[in-house]
Amino acid sequence: MKRASFAADPARSRGREFPENRDGTRGPRSEFQRDRDRIIHSIAFRRLRSKTQVFIAPDGDHYRTRLTHSLEVAQIGRVIARALGLDEDLTEALCLAHDIGHPPFGHAGEKALSHATLRHGGFDHNAQTLRTLMRLESPYCGHPGLNLTWDLLEGLAKHNGPKPADNWALEELDAEFDLELDRWPSLEAQVAAVADDIAYDNHDIDDGLRAGFLELEQLLALDFVADQWRMVERRFPDAPHDRKLRELIRGQIGIMVNDVIEHTQSQIEGIVALEEIRGAGKNLSGFSSGMAAQERSLKRFMYDNLYYHPEQLATAENARDVVARLYAAYEQEEGLLNQDWHEALPEGEPARSRHIADFIAGMTDRFAIDQYARIYGRRPEGLSNV
Repeated sequence: MKRASFAADPARSRGREFPENRDGTRGPRSEFQRDRDRIIHSIAFRRLRSKTQVFIAPDGDHYRTRLTHSLEVAQIGRVIARALGLDEDLTEALCLAHDIGHPPFGHAGEKALSHATLRHGGFDHNAQTLRTLMRLESPYCGHPGLNLTWDLLEGLAKHNGPKPADNWALEELDAEFDLELDRWPSLEAQVAAVADDIAYDNHDIDDGLRAGFLELEQLLALDFVADQWRMVERRFPDAPHDRKLRELIRGQIGIMVNDVIEHTQSQIEGIVALEEIRGAGKNLSGFSSGMAAQERSLKRFMYDNLYYHPEQLATAENARDVVARLYAAYEQEEGLLNQDWHEALPEGEPARSRHIADFIAGMTDRFAIDQYARIYGRRPEGLSNV
């Protein structure tokens, strides 16, 4: 599809924080393709394969992790971007990178790090994504970080809209590479945000059903789901039940994607330039009002029946305790840190505490469990909720 006039253009990118001189040996790629490839090849991205999405330390191989979730978000994002004539590579890169700042055990781990570092500025996974990409993940000889384009970084910083620099990490990075936090991001960033919603709204249902935390009868209390289920039953009356459930999920994703495309097209009618997107004063890509109401109902259902399920909460509390105890151990006995991290440990605060938080935030679930066992002489219990 032809590139829309309001799409982000890699040839007109605002550049990178650190200038790069290339010799032409790395292939004929656009700036946004380079961003995507740097993310895919990063250690931080590979670690997502063993970080919690919903179910902590699952025994089965079929549940989503942060990595598989990010890949699914990228697939949805590319479909929407292509339909709208946007830059697919920038959209994909944003989708792939959006969860890189999550610590082990998902939001339970984030809660523990936030509490542990409260006196030193706290912890925020969105800001940690930027911190990881701009400072911590440093495979290049000439500069810190992955040195991604301004266009990608500003999309990660404010994919949900203008954002104050209300976190120390974001404030520091914005001061060094101005991300214009008070303006709306590109349409590619807006698409990445709604693609994330579509992916986890539906794939968390799939995992919840598989784990037995959700029952179809519960879901059918939602009109949106009930309508789709009746359609599946009419089309495939003799299909096995598990296949019907997967068809239900696929159908819901398709309907949501089509809704976003149609609604966004109506919102951007008459817009011809990217600067009009940034200056629109509102989100231009998202659900229609009707679909937005249904999606909010679905989210409330998921919180009531899955995310806040008693077993989920109990497991999350055990995971939070693991991260809290790891932080306390490293804080009290810095020699427990891995050698490279120990050697780089700052002496003064708040840098020292933030360094420890950086170390823990980069851990996978498995590595955090192994470190806990090494320090405390036993493996933590109650960390599998499926």
